[in-house]
Amino acid sequence: MRVVVSGGGTGGHIYPALSLIKEIKKQNPNAEILYIGTEKGLESELVTREGIPFKTIHITGFRRKISAENVKTVLRFLKGTRVSKKMLKEFNPDVVIGTGGYVCGPVVYAAAKLGIPSVIHEQNSVPGLTNKFLSKYVNKVAICFDQAAPYFPKEKVVFTGNPRATEVMNVDAKAGASSVGLDQNKKTVLIVGGSRGAKPINDAFLSVIDEVSSKDYQILYVTGSVHYDAVLKKVEEAGSPRNVIIKPFIHNMPDVLGAVDLIVARAGATTLAEITALGLPSILIPSPYVTNNHQVKNARSLEEGGAAIVRLENEMSGIRLLEDIDSVLSKKESWESMHQGALKLGVPTAANDVYQLLKDVSS
Repeated sequence: MRVVVSGGGTGGHIYPALSLIKEIKKQNPNAEILYIGTEKGLESELVTREGIPFKTIHITGFRRKISAENVKTVLRFLKGTRVSKKMLKEFNPDVVIGTGGYVCGPVVYAAAKLGIPSVIHEQNSVPGLTNKFLSKYVNKVAICFDQAAPYFPKEKVVFTGNPRATEVMNVDAKAGASSVGLDQNKKTVLIVGGSRGAKPINDAFLSVIDEVSSKDYQILYVTGSVHYDAVLKKVEEAGSPRNVIIKPFIHNMPDVLGAVDLIVARAGATTLAEITALGLPSILIPSPYVTNNHQVKNARSLEEGGAAIVRLENEMSGIRLLEDIDSVLSKKESWESMHQGALKLGVPTAANDVYQLLKDVSS
């Protein structure tokens, strides 16, 4: 089996692709993979680090306002399509899958025009422009939220879930706890604002650092490298509470997730796939700075399923954050109800489901 995978821009598009590739290689060790991304995107670092064959095209996204830059984008798309066709003819794949981001546009479109079976994978509840465009040309559209279905041709939609969910099912919670210095006999709250952190969450947490020090649970706070020094200084000024651990970034996040009882986080699709697969209760603070406000819609789907508490950024304060944490951890019934709600929304077989879809489409 020969598969071309394309996805880029953010980890939310790249990590599901990497999880899918691992599943393909697990089930079909002889499978050959080619990843097509951009040279400057995050995928160039993450994909090559995994030793996956990687090629690049140059492409940018459309601006939502009328702009001369959009003319250049059209020209880049046309050139990217020509380059992609050449790559696809050389590699001769059985199937092509796009996991999101601008780079998928030329790659998947080229596959469709060459008659190569193709699939797009939409992680969010509200799809972006690229996947909406590509849905007209691909064979199937894999989705992770039922709310995304109306945006695509009904006959093409298949619910698979996010391949990243499968990866967290094999976590080593003990190793995760040890790697960041957690006391495994204490309940643990993980607070994380994404790879670059989130200043409003930082500010809320720091405003109640004195109250945090008296709690019987421990907090693992992942600040993002940009904010790490400032947050660490404030925590040290507060006496460096013994139940607070500060980290700039965590590379083994799936293992660490297996070691915590509650997560406070943004509502990116990959994060939600991970925590629902594990049945991890959450307090979600959606980023207001994303296209189509899709993080709010992602988060609301968990809230409706009883798996999460959702707080908009403009509603967030340190006191409210502590009240929400206490409301989940102080009552076993509350935690268990959210745990079960998350499990019901999780799709631990997602990587296999997407792999089987690729096999079906290519056969």
